[in-house]
Amino acid sequence: MYNFLLAVVIVLSILIIIAVMMQPSKQNSAASAFSGGAGELFGKQKARGFEAVMQRATAVMSGVWMILLFVLAILSSK
Repeated sequence: MYNFLLAVVIVLSILIIIAVMMQPSKQNSAASAFSGGAGELFGKQKARGFEAVMQRATAVMSGVWMILLFVLAILSSK
């Protein structure tokens, strides 16, 4: 059981890395790095389409990953 969960955590870790890398960039240019994101303060919009799907998928996979790590910690202590 422990080895199976460990394999699932490793695969899930790789999938989370891929999902994060696939998310579109928030910054449009180098000048936006110096502005401190002030343009995003008033222009905040909800994510739509692909961006929303990737954000939800990353959040769900991260939650499952954390739960599995807690289960692995409990199993390793016994």
